[in-house]
Amino acid sequence: MDGMTARSVEKFVALSDVRKIYNPGPKQVEALHSITADIPSGQFVSLLGPSGCGKSTLLMMVAGLETLTSGTIELAGAPVAGPRSDVGIVFQDPTLLPWKNARDNVLFPILIERRSTAGFRERADKLLDIVGLSGFEDKRPAELSGGMKQRVAICRALINDPDVLLMDEPFSALDAITRDQMNEALADIWDQFHKTALFVTHSIREAVFLSDRILVMAGRPSRVVRDVQVPFARPRRLEIGEDPAFNRLCTELRHEIEAAYGDYGGPQRDAKRASFAASVGAPRPS
Repeated sequence: MDGMTARSVEKFVALSDVRKIYNPGPKQVEALHSITADIPSGQFVSLLGPSGCGKSTLLMMVAGLETLTSGTIELAGAPVAGPRSDVGIVFQDPTLLPWKNARDNVLFPILIERRSTAGFRERADKLLDIVGLSGFEDKRPAELSGGMKQRVAICRALINDPDVLLMDEPFSALDAITRDQMNEALADIWDQFHKTALFVTHSIREAVFLSDRILVMAGRPSRVVRDVQVPFARPRRLEIGEDPAFNRLCTELRHEIEAAYGDYGGPQRDAKRASFAASVGAPRPS
């Protein structure tokens, strides 16, 4: 980040009029419509919305793994033209190599870049210690729980000390108790490293707990329907979920997403709301 201008710090991730259209032509499907947002360096931002609203597609475009139909995405003032070494990614599945131990999985990006891993072993062990896996460095994925595997995946994303950390619903497959533990662990990690982070989730409470800011996505085609600053001080602990202000914000966000489907009449509207309910746990319409 040396030599960055004040503008590139303030707009470290800059999305301008981003659109994504599948199968251009008479039967085209517009997945994302005119997404514009500027994310300052060091901010933790969640992309929140029901399943199927294009959150992961947008994240993969920021990662350089998915093409844009139109618009621009810039990181630190440079257009995103493909995958970058200064971007770490955590996927929904940990995707660990089963024949490698935890340490070697963390070091795998260094190996892919044809660099010596010797100078990174200490950092790998330190990252594993930070996420509570000290003593598990030599364990293979089959010997780790789901939460442990995802912690290894987070360490792997951080091994290169990236400027940006992208996370695509990394805790969606975990049970509720482990998911809470991982949310608290990720909050602790972010408090230590302060990476610019984009986090995809359909859990409202998860977004409020983790984020400095939430971009609410909804509709068809999907768009940003609300940009919310989260007012709670850090560090945060799970007990904040009992705070009335926390629950009021969660309710406001739920209503915002539901309202985005209000233009649909009758059965179509109810089907959309039922889909939303299945995604984020809202009561189904009676």
